[in-house]
Amino acid sequence: MYERLLKTIGNLGEPRILVVGDLMLDVYVYGDAVRISPEAPVPVLNVTGTEYRCGGAASVAADLAALGAAAICIGVVGDDSEGRTLTDTLAGLGVDITAVRRLAERPTVTKQRLIGLAQHRHKQQLMRIDREAGTPLPIDVGESLLTQYREALPCVDVVCLQDYDKGVLTDLVCQQMIVLAVNAGKKVLVDPTAGTDYIKYSGATVLTPNRHEASGAVGREIKTVSEAGEAAEHLLKDLTLEAVVITLDREGAYLATREASQLVPIKPRTVYDVTGAGDVVLATLAVSLAAESDYATAVHLANIAGGIEVEKFGAATVSRSEMIHEISEQYGQRNTRVRSLEALLEELTWRRERGQRIVFTNGCFDVIHRGHIEYLEHCRAEGDVVVVGLNSDRSVRALKGAGRPVNNEQDRADVLSSLETVDLITIFDDASVLELVKKIRPDVLVKGGDYGKEGVVGWEFVESYGGRVAVAPLVKGKSSTETIEKMKTLQTKT
Repeated sequence: MYERLLKTIGNLGEPRILVVGDLMLDVYVYGDAVRISPEAPVPVLNVTGTEYRCGGAASVAADLAALGAAAICIGVVGDDSEGRTLTDTLAGLGVDITAVRRLAERPTVTKQRLIGLAQHRHKQQLMRIDREAGTPLPIDVGESLLTQYREALPCVDVVCLQDYDKGVLTDLVCQQMIVLAVNAGKKVLVDPTAGTDYIKYSGATVLTPNRHEASGAVGREIKTVSEAGEAAEHLLKDLTLEAVVITLDREGAYLATREASQLVPIKPRTVYDVTGAGDVVLATLAVSLAAESDYATAVHLANIAGGIEVEKFGAATVSRSEMIHEISEQYGQRNTRVRSLEALLEELTWRRERGQRIVFTNGCFDVIHRGHIEYLEHCRAEGDVVVVGLNSDRSVRALKGAGRPVNNEQDRADVLSSLETVDLITIFDDASVLELVKKIRPDVLVKGGDYGKEGVVGWEFVESYGGRVAVAPLVKGKSSTETIEKMKTLQTKT
């Protein structure tokens, strides 16, 4: 299982996923709740900050982007500040929003949560304020979305329909989208709304209700795993689906396909907030199935992603590196050198408390050669702990172009882990390493080159707190690019 899960993550690539549904803006208003109002028996919230996140179908798109997919959104927002905030946020994540319509007659679906901070730390939701139209979209708008959907279908690998019953996925629109996707040979995954009539989801590839939603759909409460199995089989046959995945909280997820059914268990968690868990599950299933994973493996990965998400506050994304770390932890064959950023920072805190000096460098490390070995030996000589920020597959493609990397991020991380000169590795997705440098705060920042420290990204920040920058000499004629080109030349000659 360990090898299969890691191999699947390593092969996820950058699939194009079409997301259709109710786009929402989640607003979190944080404040200290330290006294009761003299006007009424309610807490007084002294606002300290406001945060905006993607919700609903927009949350699925954000989750897909975090998992390395190219997400394309179809839906509507209002012609208001909330709509602009939401589309700007999605665009900032790299999500394609060209098919998102702005409607003057409808407000952007917005969920505003008032969050009290007890003792300035512990987050507690005090109230949620919703703003929405809640009525079905006008027929002409639905037809317009269907036109955009038809145009986008040939360019995508998988379709996700996220239904929150806010008016986008009407019975007619939903059913037409499923038929179009199936006829185009595309898998279509549906996260349904709560209700008693699921006919509009008939013919979809995968349905992903939670326990409550599945209970409503089959007309009886699901309390046990066997009852979940019966419900899954019922939905599978009645709606002519390929698979049903019923999420069962701490018990995991029940998977039913035409060939077999099983409970896919989950690691027990300390649940902090279930907001957005279903979105992460849908996104993870989509990228896994786009990579031609089998259903059992895809559900295992979705369980892992959902488990990580519920330990965070609010609708939060989950990265591939977080999942890799979690898989290693769960299955007892962990590569202790590859860490999620959160786990890495915890480790570095422990190391600093023991007086160890942290050395940081970064790179693609695509095809390891003599230059890499000597460079990492130079890093080792600079301190006690060598941390490597490894560019993700997506960031390597952005830096080096199509055809790179030759080796996927998991394979590159495994090779680096085998070197005695490397202590810890974290995979990062940003085009620039600056934010990672700011979070790690190394004692020594090392970069290879024939320039001065001014050519090193992050040098000013590192020196601002007393850190040091070291420029390591490069070995002439030794680089991954030159090695790859030489191999191509030799292949041509033969």
